[in-house]
Amino acid sequence: MEDADELAPAVRSILASARERGGARANGRVAVEPRDVHAAFETAEADGLVPVIAEVKPTSPTTEGTRGDDPVELARSMVAGGAAALSVLTEPEHFGGSVETLERVREAVDVPVLRKDFVLDEAGLDAVESDVVLLIARFVGDDLPSLLTAARDRGFQVLVEVHTREELAAALDAGADLVGVNNRDLAELVVDLDTFEEVAPAAPEDVTLVAESGISTPADVRRMRAAGADALLVGSAIMAGDVEANTRELTTAERSVNTTRTETTG
Repeated sequence: MEDADELAPAVRSILASARERGGARANGRVAVEPRDVHAAFETAEADGLVPVIAEVKPTSPTTEGTRGDDPVELARSMVAGGAAALSVLTEPEHFGGSVETLERVREAVDVPVLRKDFVLDEAGLDAVESDVVLLIARFVGDDLPSLLTAARDRGFQVLVEVHTREELAAALDAGADLVGVNNRDLAELVVDLDTFEEVAPAAPEDVTLVAESGISTPADVRRMRAAGADALLVGSAIMAGDVEANTRELTTAERSVNTTRTETTG
């Protein structure tokens, strides 16, 4: 487990809240029949779209204000904009999320849904059914292999989040095949897209890589894809303004470049 003294105060508060919430539902252990996120990425690619996991995020410690739109309508707009999958925050105190929101969104769409939260133990896996669950290597430490197994035993696909090559090595040793590289340093909440470019080359080709945080423009999308990102997880840039249009701008980022090149050389 990460030394709390090395984390930003907001992150320490989030982790303290996660420990207090626990996670197990009254009816106990979940059993999930997930929608295949890898297949969703492949379908997006086949349709000429960048695979984007669009995040329903009402607020966060790194953004100003909140967005009070109906999360289901936001989710539908993201899918209409070409999102291959969705991420839904279930952390209530710092991100304005809830398990009820995830349940409503998952019922309303037909794409895979990632539960974005701070799962610290096995009980935390049982809060709600989703297609994918997030495990942050930095926070679960040596428990990663057992939590990965426990999640898969329940039917979850697992996105293991890392920030360094050392964390990537630990994720691979644990058996992760879907890895998110977070460009945000959770110790200081600073974003640097160089992070993905540094970590990604150390991943084997059979691991699906997701670039997370700091992706705001089509140029950012192309940069992360050139560095090896199979998919992108985007929250704030999509939530700011017209959600459908923002999603479409990112999912078609490569298509617009290819069109320009064709027109230029044709």
